[in-house]
Amino acid sequence: MKKFKKKLTSKTFEKFYNPVQEIAPDMPEQKPGGNKPIEFDTENQLKALVYYHIESFESGRHLLQELNTDDFAKSVVAPEGGVKKSTFFDAINERGLDQFTYLFEALKAKAVCGLPSSHEELGKLTAIDGSLIDSVLSMYWADYRDNSKKAKAHVGFDLNKGIPCKIFLEDGNSAERPFVDQIIEPGETSVADRGYQSHKLFDQWQHDEKHYVCRIKANTSREILQQYDVKDESIVFFDAKVFLGSEQNNNKSELPLRLVGYRVDETNYWIATDRFDLDAEQIAFIYKLRWEIESFFAWWKRHLKVYHLIARSKHGLMVQLLAGLITYLLLSIYCQENFSERVSIKRVRQLRIEIRNESRNMENNWFAVFLNILLKLFAIF
Repeated sequence: MKKFKKKLTSKTFEKFYNPVQEIAPDMPEQKPGGNKPIEFDTENQLKALVYYHIESFESGRHLLQELNTDDFAKSVVAPEGGVKKSTFFDAINERGLDQFTYLFEALKAKAVCGLPSSHEELGKLTAIDGSLIDSVLSMYWADYRDNSKKAKAHVGFDLNKGIPCKIFLEDGNSAERPFVDQIIEPGETSVADRGYQSHKLFDQWQHDEKHYVCRIKANTSREILQQYDVKDESIVFFDAKVFLGSEQNNNKSELPLRLVGYRVDETNYWIATDRFDLDAEQIAFIYKLRWEIESFFAWWKRHLKVYHLIARSKHGLMVQLLAGLITYLLLSIYCQENFSERVSIKRVRQLRIEIRNESRNMENNWFAVFLNILLKLFAIF
């Protein structure tokens, strides 16, 4: 595919968007369904959705109005001649999924290489969680409850790099546990809440050499095989090799695992894991890191308006979510390269302001050049 050819008119936007420009030549080509050329192609589609998230618009119609009336959006983001409502929504709901998936994976690889790693001594850590997305009744595929529709995004979050690394989209009733296998690679450690507790899966993950740190219910039955000493004045009060479940309940684990109990603010946490190579305090710390995926969801939804629906089809919603993840990865790369920081709303606001200021200066410069030419012409005559 040819490199995106539209010249950017804001140096800051160009710097922010440049990782996409570098990847674009290798992206799968988007082909028209018939003889008619594509009016709103991948470049237009991606720029529009990234712009939507950066500027924190709250509806597709707001974005369309901006694309067709704002000078910067018209010259940098929108295709020449603007974009029709039907063209925009048809593109989101029917095209671009393969291209967006490729861009997400390629940008993730670039971010992994460029971002600093945290907690390397603990191994590769991936938090896993599901997030419900409020839907509308016309989204027939998003089953949840009677008179209620919701979709669910199943997301893996790289705790070492601080970026999202996997996403799957299903209806709101979809179970969360089956997605662990699709998100975690051998040698990685999943970090999950109580909803992922499954003694059968704990066994399977150990067979597959996929590690886990998973909170379990406090009343889970256990058979202690070997108890380990705990440090004085530690938050850890229990550390042992155990079998979980019972034969009576037909849920006893086949393989032994480690169970760590610790207390914070008068709340007891019970953590099941196969990580015998770490001390108990490190296990407790790893589970504490799970909060980062909760913080990511909250930030992503609040500041990039990812869950304000533009699309109604499953295809379109996945495109919208991928655009939100691509925007976050672009922000991660931009903040690291320019400020040696992780993503923050402070830097997003600064990015918005600089783009607007540069576009205004560009308009003023063109006016100054035009005025100077007129003055010279008047001087000649």
